[in-house]
Amino acid sequence: MTDEQPAGTGPQAAPRDPFAASAQGPGGPLDVRAFRRDRRHKKLGGVCAGLGQHCDMDPVIFRIGLAILSVTSGLGLVFYGFAWLFVPYEDEEENEARRLLSGRVDGQALTAVLFALVGCGVFLSLLNNGGALTFAAVLALLLAGAGYWSQQRSTTDPDPVAAQAVADAPPEAKAPPVAGAPSWWRDPIIKDGTHDGISGYFWGPEGVAVEYRPDPPHGRIPQRAPEPAPRPKPRGPRWIGGFVFLGALLAGGLGTGLTWEQQSLGTSLQTGLALALAVFGIGIALSAFLGRTGVGSIVLAVITAGLLAGSAALPKDISTSWAETEWRPAAADQVKPRYELGTGVGTLDLTRAAPGKGRTLSTGAEVGAGQLKVIVPKAGTVKLDIEVGVGDIQLPDDRKGDVDIAPGKEKSVTLDPPAGSKDGGTLEVHVEVGIGQVEVTRATS
Repeated sequence: MTDEQPAGTGPQAAPRDPFAASAQGPGGPLDVRAFRRDRRHKKLGGVCAGLGQHCDMDPVIFRIGLAILSVTSGLGLVFYGFAWLFVPYEDEEENEARRLLSGRVDGQALTAVLFALVGCGVFLSLLNNGGALTFAAVLALLLAGAGYWSQQRSTTDPDPVAAQAVADAPPEAKAPPVAGAPSWWRDPIIKDGTHDGISGYFWGPEGVAVEYRPDPPHGRIPQRAPEPAPRPKPRGPRWIGGFVFLGALLAGGLGTGLTWEQQSLGTSLQTGLALALAVFGIGIALSAFLGRTGVGSIVLAVITAGLLAGSAALPKDISTSWAETEWRPAAADQVKPRYELGTGVGTLDLTRAAPGKGRTLSTGAEVGAGQLKVIVPKAGTVKLDIEVGVGDIQLPDDRKGDVDIAPGKEKSVTLDPPAGSKDGGTLEVHVEVGIGQVEVTRATS
């Protein structure tokens, strides 16, 4: 063994930091921090505290930003709820969603689901509010950009000299064995079964007496059966799920019934479904203290949120009452600029409303949901501009049985006057139907 040893290889060399070694890469130190929730500085679920630690920013900035996003668009609640569900704590590997799916339902997982559901409901109810969604998108981008900039700013560039020194360092040397350790040799056993010394074996540690126990003559040593594990006690009563469902059903029916006559169909359904979703959320939150609602309540809450999204997409002009209306102006000067019907069958008969030679007349008709029939004069040119949200368009030259239902249908056609007819002028008709069918026919006389 030579007298010269490389630096850092002797017995007195300082041990390496395993965490520092694991953070080294080919080009130097690597930033291995991951986004985790912070248990020590949390206020609710530790999401904002974890974001602050991950981005090297004050968590108050994220708390204020997510609060504003929650009020203006609901996106703050959606992000917080899903982050609470799928991001574990810094000292754990299992998230709340995995606990929830494995049947270990607790208050944190249920509160996270409640946050996500309420946020989705608020966001879906504001789909038609472009200003609020634009503000929320800009604020979200600003928060994300600030967090990314702060994280990049706090990341230092690796030192190439230090990285090369760490990579070229030899493995740590271990100290040699200490002289004077106790021997493992023992005196042999004597013929009469006794032995000299304190051990009944040829080899054994010093100072330990081993008791000799011969094997039983027949069979094996009987073993005691293991005691059964105690059954876990239920966390509480499990009947709360039925009351939550009945409460949501009652709240939804009451909200829809009170607004059925005064509001449109979409608004009335949104009111009832929003109340039902609120009852589901309150029930899921209370289940953490009073009992377990079960997975069924969560599934029903998700279905309710989907129905709420569908009702928010309904046209606002669909009424809650079905009606059959016919508009039949007696002359061209009695034609109104626009005819409207919420839900039902509307018939616009323009047989006697020919504009006259060299004249142009414009009108329009709209039905929220149902069927709109337009009867144009026999003579004259007719220009049609038709829009159907979901449904079918039937023109005079189409076959009656050919029905093609599709979303977003638009047609702009011109119907020329029959051959040999006199000039009856030009009639321009704009037709709109939200859900249903448009049927255009030409009068026979």
